[in-house]
Amino acid sequence: MEDQSCSIVEIEGNLSSNCDFDSYDHNSPWALDIGGSLIKLVYFCGEDSGLEKSSEKSVGVEGVGLVTNSKNYPFLNGKLHFAKFETSKINECLDFIESNLHGSRCRDQEVSDKKKLMIKATGGGAYKYADLFKEKFGVRLDKEDEMDCLVAGSNFLLKAVPCETFTYIEGQKEFVKIDSNDLFPYLLVNIGSGVSMIKVDGDGKFERVSGTSVGGGTFWGLGRLLTKCQSFDDLLELSHQGNNRVIDMLVGDIYGGSDYSKIGLSATTIASSFGKAISEKKELEDYKPEDVARSLLRLISNNIGQIAYLNALRYGLKRIIFGGFFIRSHEYTMDTISVGVQFWSKGEAKAMFLRHEGFLGALGAFKSYEKHGLGNLMAHHLTEQSPAASPLPQIEQKPNVMIRESTDAESINYSVCGSDTMKLT
Repeated sequence: MEDQSCSIVEIEGNLSSNCDFDSYDHNSPWALDIGGSLIKLVYFCGEDSGLEKSSEKSVGVEGVGLVTNSKNYPFLNGKLHFAKFETSKINECLDFIESNLHGSRCRDQEVSDKKKLMIKATGGGAYKYADLFKEKFGVRLDKEDEMDCLVAGSNFLLKAVPCETFTYIEGQKEFVKIDSNDLFPYLLVNIGSGVSMIKVDGDGKFERVSGTSVGGGTFWGLGRLLTKCQSFDDLLELSHQGNNRVIDMLVGDIYGGSDYSKIGLSATTIASSFGKAISEKKELEDYKPEDVARSLLRLISNNIGQIAYLNALRYGLKRIIFGGFFIRSHEYTMDTISVGVQFWSKGEAKAMFLRHEGFLGALGAFKSYEKHGLGNLMAHHLTEQSPAASPLPQIEQKPNVMIRESTDAESINYSVCGSDTMKLT
């Protein structure tokens, strides 16, 4: 059943009483996914920690309360935040972490020279930049396997966070409710600099079955060379203004405006990406940068959608979930991927997307703190239906819990009231 409203959600976890607090800053645990193009951060921010906001787009999402029975640390109150930096500008990321690492409470405490702070990290950059983090401010990157983290982050979001998964086709966004008992198996298509396609059979049970080097890094790299755009987001914005039909050769261009109906190809189907550049006596500067960006985005999105479906078909998977920062919740990107999956599957399969698509690895790395005493993150949620949506069974609200819904889909606020209370806003 599709839910058109954003569900109210409470995410909480627990810290065991024997947690090794010396292994990381208990006021604000951090986790990083350092990829070839972007650094993704997930960090816990206590409501009074005084953490600064990133110069990059930093979006606070889903309140998180960490609870322990320890007398020394009875409650850790606050929220998970997500932020990103370009890997090429890693010093900006380092400066942000260094200025906020300890939180306001720890700034007032003397940190022992023997205390070794640790940050969970995944991705190739966790190895490449480990010495840089150590030299910069003496923090050890505790490395977690990239695929393990991607799957852990994806499974957590799919199981725990309502309003996380949606379809997008022909301009229509529909949220999809997935039964956590009927989640597996599914194909996770993570689109970063390159693309990994992972068959997920359960928690910790997965296999990377395919991939392609034609991914977000390809779009950004070729786009920068062809349009002179200096950032991924600028390139995406530019593509929004373009018309790929100026550059792409369509079936109609070959058949004099007609369809090739015998094999099911409409006149508007792309026969050859960038194909018109072959026959036209034009140089690069004769084409509008926005048209080039649009054609490039269409080429890569179509390619990923087709390869994803062929792998789903190979393993008999009906559910294909796309993640990774290439998508950026960009409407044309999602629509192109969706059309590709729908076309090749003849309507039998749908592409599904995640609201927090770019942070799967970082979230999985954050969850790996469980190995050091952080209890399992759990989610309890109430769903408020829109008038058009069918009613769902009521979920009983726990005693002493009051949940408030934010109108911002990326910031869901709530507070817990009672004798042992924490306020998460």
